[in-house]
This record gives sequence, C-alpha cells and structure tokens, in this order.
Amino acid sequence: MTLWAWFGLFLFVVLCSVVIYDVVQKDRAILRNFPLLGHLRYFLIEIGPEIRQYLVASNREELPFSRSEREWIYASADRRNNYFGFGTDEQIYGIGYPIIKHAVIPYGELAFRGSKHDNNVEIPCTKVVGERHGRARAWRPPSIINVSGMSYGALGQNAISALNMGAKAAGVFHNTGEGGVSPHHLHGADLCWQVGTGYFGARKPDGSFSLDALAAKCREYPQIKLIEIKLSQGAKPGKGGVLPGAKVTPEIAKIRGVTPWEDCISPNGHTAFRDPATLIDFIEDIARVTGLPVGIKSAVGHLDFFVELAERMRNDGRGPDFIAIDGGEGGTGAAPLTFSDHVSLPFRLGFTRVYKIFADAGIASELVWVGSGKLGFPDRAVVAMALGADLIAAARETMLSIGCIQAQKCHTGNCPSGVATQRWWLQRGMVPEVGARRIEGYLHSFRNELMAVTHASGYAHPGQYTPHDVEVSAGPGIFQSLHDIYGYEKAQLTLDAAPRFKEPDHELAKKMVRRLSII
Repeated sequence: MTLWAWFGLFLFVVLCSVVIYDVVQKDRAILRNFPLLGHLRYFLIEIGPEIRQYLVASNREELPFSRSEREWIYASADRRNNYFGFGTDEQIYGIGYPIIKHAVIPYGELAFRGSKHDNNVEIPCTKVVGERHGRARAWRPPSIINVSGMSYGALGQNAISALNMGAKAAGVFHNTGEGGVSPHHLHGADLCWQVGTGYFGARKPDGSFSLDALAAKCREYPQIKLIEIKLSQGAKPGKGGVLPGAKVTPEIAKIRGVTPWEDCISPNGHTAFRDPATLIDFIEDIARVTGLPVGIKSAVGHLDFFVELAERMRNDGRGPDFIAIDGGEGGTGAAPLTFSDHVSLPFRLGFTRVYKIFADAGIASELVWVGSGKLGFPDRAVVAMALGADLIAAARETMLSIGCIQAQKCHTGNCPSGVATQRWWLQRGMVPEVGARRIEGYLHSFRNELMAVTHASGYAHPGQYTPHDVEVSAGPGIFQSLHDIYGYEKAQLTLDAAPRFKEPDHELAKKMVRRLSII
C-alpha cells in the first residue's frame, strides 16, 4: 500500500471511531442523532464571536465596545488618524443619547494648533485630594484621566508593566486593583493602592487587616499617593473575587500573602468595619498612620449607606477624601452572568443618586469624585464631569490600547493577546515597552480631544461643565438637559478651595492647562 493509502485508512478508522463514540455517548443529543456532522455545529458555536466580530457585526453593533469605539482607541494608541468620515452612524434620537452643547464663540486662547498627535495637553484635577481633611500628604492628581483598578493576577505581569510604564509617560496615576502592589507596578507611575476585602498586601496570616503592614508598605513605596478602600465594583457588587489556584503563582502568592497554587478568595464584605461609623474610623486610622488621602470605591444599589455616611461626615467633618462610583456597565475578568447583567445601577443613575445625597448635605464640594464604568472616551468623560466627577478612571479602554482585542476570554486564562492571562506563552505576545507607548498615545489623544471639546463649549477646563451643558434624548424628538433629568445643580468650587476658570484669560487656566510635545 502507498503512503496515501495508509493515510486514508487511518483517517477512515478515526472517523468511524468518532461516529461510534457519538452514537454511544448520552450527554449531547445532537451528536447522538447526527454523529460526526453534529461536531460542525459546536465548532461554529465556538468560533461564533470571531465570525460576528470580523464578518457580521456592524460598526456600532458589538458590545461591550463597538467596532468604532475600538478603532478609535487603536488609532489613538498608534498615533494614527482617529477621525471618522461621512458623518455619524449613531442613532442620535435613541433614548439616552447625549449631545454636548457648544458655544457660539469657543474658548480661543488655548485653542489647538496643528495635529492633535503633536500635542499633549495636561489637565490637572481642580481639587487637591485630602486638602479639606488636612491630610499630611494631600495631593493634586496631575491628570483628570487615569488608569482604573486591574489586579496583577487578573492581568499578567507584562500587561501590568505596560500600563504602569505608559501611565508614567502620560503623567497619570495607576490604580493597583485589589491584588496589591506588585513589582510590576513599580516602573515609576504614581499609584492609587486599592485595598479590597482580602486586604492583599496589608493582611495578617489569618486574612484580617493589618494597619502596621499597610503603613510599612506606604513607607516603602513613596509613589503610593492615594489609598482606595474598595467596597464593591460595578461588574460584581457584593461578591468577592476568586483567583483560581492555577493562577496563584509563588510571586502572586507572596504579594497577596496567600498560599501558592490554592484558590485566592476575597470575601464579599469587609471584616475591618461594619457600617458607616466604623468605616470612617477605619479611614481616619489609615490617614493618621500614612498621611495619605483615603477614599472609597463602590457600586450603587441601596442608598441607606450613603445617606448615613453623608450625615456623619457633615456632623463631625471626618471621612473619605474621595468617592469613586463604579457603574454597573463596568467590567471585570470574571463574574456570574446575573451579577454582570442585573446587579448595580449604571453609572449615570448611580453617580447622580449618590452625588445628590452629598450635595443636599452641603458637602459634595468637599470631596473629590471619581467616575468609572465605560467612561474612557471624551464624550462620556464630559457627561461624567458635567454630573460632578472630578476624575475619570478607565480600565478596559486602557486594556484595549495595549493590545486587548475584546476576545472575552478573560475568565478562561486564555487571553489571545496576552493581557488577561498568566500563561507565559501567551504573555510573551504582550511586549511591555510597546504596550507602554500605545497606552501613552491613547491617553494623550483622550486628553487632547477632551480639551478640544471643552474649548468648543467655551470652557478652559472640563471641570467647568455643568448639568446644563449636556442634553440627552428622553423620547421621540425630546431632549432634556442632565439638570432636568437628574434634578440637581453641580456643587461649585471656590477659588480659595481649588482653582476655577471663570474668564478665558484667567492666569490659572494658563498654569493648569499646558501643552507639551510628545517625544
């Protein structure tokens, strides 16, 4: 027999074996009734997301980020032309669609000159975090756009390194995520250390919180500028995280203070405090031993907690220096479908309900407000700032900028772009230095376009936007301002408390909004 004959015989035996197995097995009815042919169905299901992404879906159809949104991020990251031609393909009369009001006479003195890729606009925060509570190390973030929390463990070391190096280059701070401060967070960027329910990096052997360990870590790493107590996140509020044992490498175990190769489970709630009163004590203890501004991050459901927190803060002047509100549209590496789809209010609803509580208590202006949850685009940042946000935290958008392709394999550990995985052969595709340049380009373009829109609206700084400056489609042919929909005025800052830009030629605008050349 020839070689081809032997190969044909081997193939025939294999196919017959598959047919026999399909007929005998009892788990899948399709294979039992349609042996061999039924495998084609399961193969098409497996590659369905790729087929839809590359061949079927329209520019605005895919979720969580459409093709147009991803293309804007990719082009910005690569410093390519990120303009779009032939007009919008958005459904501008669709419910919830925002329209930013421009000024007939734009803000002209700081208008852009030349290509947006030739400029890097710095947009500092208009508030000093921790100043109102007299923190010893109160700090003004140099950028209102920053990298949100993504843990080392959920993301690989190359991705974390790329995010940190890019954050350093762009002058933004990098939130560590609840996995703690790792060596890959130490490439020079300012850090916001997120402390979750597992207290990773600041825990005793029994898993309880250690104030001494936290204080020691803050002394060891002066780049830690903020501490964020994570109460919950938008994608899975009220549910602790799980890092599978296969991902708990010896390095990750050492960073987190857990056992290698065993499932690392975060409780669904904190053990160091139990209510707003004890949370305030917890925050003040951390601020006392570190001197750092301390804030909280939370998704929004029931409002009783925030009502009591605002009342106590108003009465005794203590409490968090900043509040980060995460919308239910926020993402995570892995979450149960019900939590991801149906638990936690989306950003606009959650943020406005909490902000209004503190505004009614008369203390909204004393806090720095952080927004997150698909806000990594200039138009969404404008909406968030108009509602009262002082800072924007972007996570998945920064992942896209360093190479994520929205394969939605984060929960499997098989991320094809090497971002959300611990597998070395996949991580090798993510080159940190290349990713750093790309996130820097994305952040530059983000700020440049945000400032261009701000100038078109007649303002010198995005912090000047108010709920009157954005209208939202509220029905067929009906548009209403954010003020009319959510029913509150944004708290106004005073020049004594923080810089405000009242006139186009105000000296503070010249100092706070600067253009630098991209190297």
